[in-house]
Amino acid sequence: MELEQRVTELERRLAALEKPGGSGKGPALPSGVDFWALEGLKAQLSEAGEASGGVLFTGAVHLPTGEQYEWQYGRTTDDLVGSEWADAADAFAALGQPVRLRLLHEILAGRRTAAELTELDGVGTSGQVYHHLRQLTGAGWLHSAGRGRYEIPPARVVPLLVALAAARS
Repeated sequence: MELEQRVTELERRLAALEKPGGSGKGPALPSGVDFWALEGLKAQLSEAGEASGGVLFTGAVHLPTGEQYEWQYGRTTDDLVGSEWADAADAFAALGQPVRLRLLHEILAGRRTAAELTELDGVGTSGQVYHHLRQLTGAGWLHSAGRGRYEIPPARVVPLLVALAAARS
């Protein structure tokens, strides 16, 4: 019986890998979830007569801190391909430092003050931490909530997690 269960599990995993968008990193969503967001996007684009297609990202996030965010954003392919990509360089550059990603991770997890962040191992001196916080704030990934307190703007929580997911795909 154990061998039969193992074969069944292997077949399930193989089927997940063979699905469009499957990967060897395990299921991104619970098994049985189809491409409902993609099908909805395609239907909306078709209704709007948008032949070039589009991109949609969305999320419903419940953080360990108790905060909850629901957000979606979409753009047409023509709009994205026809825009000036260099305008996004600062936002990407701000995420290009491991310490900055660590600071964002810690802030998302509930460490919100500069004092708490400078106490972390491996983030550098207080001056270096403030430099990183300024870069993240300037790029829109953070905002100051006063008195040395930082937060990720609600409209940036899902995009940050989407960027992280895209980097891992």
